[in-house]
Amino acid sequence: MTLVQPGLEVFLQDQLDLIRGKRVGVIVHPSSIDSKWTHTLDLFFNHPAIELTTVMGPQHGIRGETQDNMIEWEDYKDPVSRLPVYSLYGETRSPTEKMLSEVDVVVFDLQDTGARYYTFISTMALAMKACQQRGKSFIVLDRPNPINGIDVEGTVLDPDFSSYVGLYPMAIRHGMTVGELALYYNTEFGIQCELQVVPMRGWAREMFFDETELPWVLPSPNMPSVDTAIVYPGMCLLEGTNVSEGRGTTRPFEISGAPWIQPFKMAKRLGQMDLPGAVFRPTSFTPTFHKWSSQMIGGIQIHVVDRRAFRPFRTGLALLITYREMGGDRFEWKEPPYEYEYERLPFDILCGTDEVRKQIEAEASLEEIEHSWQDKLQQFREIRQKYLLY
Repeated sequence: MTLVQPGLEVFLQDQLDLIRGKRVGVIVHPSSIDSKWTHTLDLFFNHPAIELTTVMGPQHGIRGETQDNMIEWEDYKDPVSRLPVYSLYGETRSPTEKMLSEVDVVVFDLQDTGARYYTFISTMALAMKACQQRGKSFIVLDRPNPINGIDVEGTVLDPDFSSYVGLYPMAIRHGMTVGELALYYNTEFGIQCELQVVPMRGWAREMFFDETELPWVLPSPNMPSVDTAIVYPGMCLLEGTNVSEGRGTTRPFEISGAPWIQPFKMAKRLGQMDLPGAVFRPTSFTPTFHKWSSQMIGGIQIHVVDRRAFRPFRTGLALLITYREMGGDRFEWKEPPYEYEYERLPFDILCGTDEVRKQIEAEASLEEIEHSWQDKLQQFREIRQKYLLY
């Protein structure tokens, strides 16, 4: 037995009464596995006590088939189970009446990465709303926050900037599990669905995913490792710019770059800043797809040498500011559309506010920018305490 049992295993061992006699729909993706690498879909389909009728999948599909940002996938029939597989990242991002027509209870089993932008927690919130509206119950099988459940960092979303990369006010690095977030959403934002959270066994808040003994399966095509998840809460900010966030390399989000960068100069500048827990290695690379595809560009690779001291959002913001300073007019904020937002700048919806961008443009210091959201961050820290299960 692994050190940590995910909610999936606890559910199958002890809590099948929650679905006995009910028609079950699941929301799953590649990381929906138990400690023996068996997928939730297979476990449910082959279980004599579970009447599985419907499968739903989030962005990237149930097998991780598609890339990022509005690359949709369509409904199909699963070739093994012959069950309908419905896309929650296509014509709709919320379960429809048709999707829920053969369902009494929806079981959610997705692996989050611990960052507000990661769209699976928005998928969860929208599914909870749909279940509430149609009288279906909702069960969350809890999984670890892979970058620990203690550290909280970054801006808190302004409701005016609500989007698919952040529906509700919360910090970018939220320090919560999906089960805790479900409780938070359900109560604080009035969803009020019939919710059950099946907690893990053995998980402690200070754990990173590779300390749980559970197998890591990439939850999306550009989240190949725990190392990626650790840097993601800051490095995802580059998606809102014309700087490559390393898509098209084997180390997305750890590697970044742009054509105007002199790698050694940038690495030296970052090394002089107060950015604990990381080494910045100068590098050049040629993305095989995405930004600057097939062009050799300069940049850096982040090597996290002390993950408990490392502050991903502060570090990502420092990199972005440095890319802008070194690029001058060549640096650009990416224009919409981005994750189904057609008016506001992608960087602003990632931050959940336009204040950070305005401060960067006014050439405020990293410390001044970081100081500006601390009061709201403290308020979020206090609110989240009510929903922590571990």
